[in-house]
Amino acid sequence: MNTSPNIAEITSLIGEPSRVSMLVSLMGGKALPASELARLARITPQTASTHLAKLVEGGLLQSESHGRHRYYRLASPEVAHAMEALLTIANPVPVRSLRESEQLRVLRYARTCYDHLAGEVGVALTQKMIELRLLEASGQDFVLNEAGKVKLQSLGVEVDARPKSRRRFARQCLDWSERRHHLAGSLGASLTNRLFELGWIERIPGGRAVRVTPDGAAGFLAEFGLEVKIGKERV
Repeated sequence: MNTSPNIAEITSLIGEPSRVSMLVSLMGGKALPASELARLARITPQTASTHLAKLVEGGLLQSESHGRHRYYRLASPEVAHAMEALLTIANPVPVRSLRESEQLRVLRYARTCYDHLAGEVGVALTQKMIELRLLEASGQDFVLNEAGKVKLQSLGVEVDARPKSRRRFARQCLDWSERRHHLAGSLGASLTNRLFELGWIERIPGGRAVRVTPDGAAGFLAEFGLEVKIGKERV
């Protein structure tokens, strides 16, 4: 008897180009309406509904209704982690315009990977925390030591792991654009959420890219000794 997980079923769901486009569009952690996902995938609303129903049935997406609209989000952080891993081994899509080149540049610099910070800034912050001996690599995870707890608590970050949570506390997530690990898990989510609250980073409308604000550039330098560029994109 074969008791292994049904990988073929999941890969067949992910392998369709329109479904891949919708899954990647949801990697920023926000729920999006079916109409927006259809537009991003460049397919009709009717076709999108069929694809979305399959992704929900396959456990990759969750849906919720708000008035006349139905919104979709990734079913779990594990789905985002799997998509990020696939992006690291996939061949890059050819850039065909100046606009696409600029969008890729912004996305590579700073973005959300589900609910944690990724891209050049996310990796650099993680590496700086390791250099400062606030964070240590351990297997497939990170360990936040006592000095790290004190530092992050001083910034208002929730650093206590929830005993009953099934989610890993400080996960290593391989960044598809940097090919190095950034901080994921519930700690990565708490840290990123606090960076938004402090106004150090802001979302760029229309995707999962974020920009570093002037307050953020000053804060990263003062608190971590990390120099980052201020984003010039409008928000």
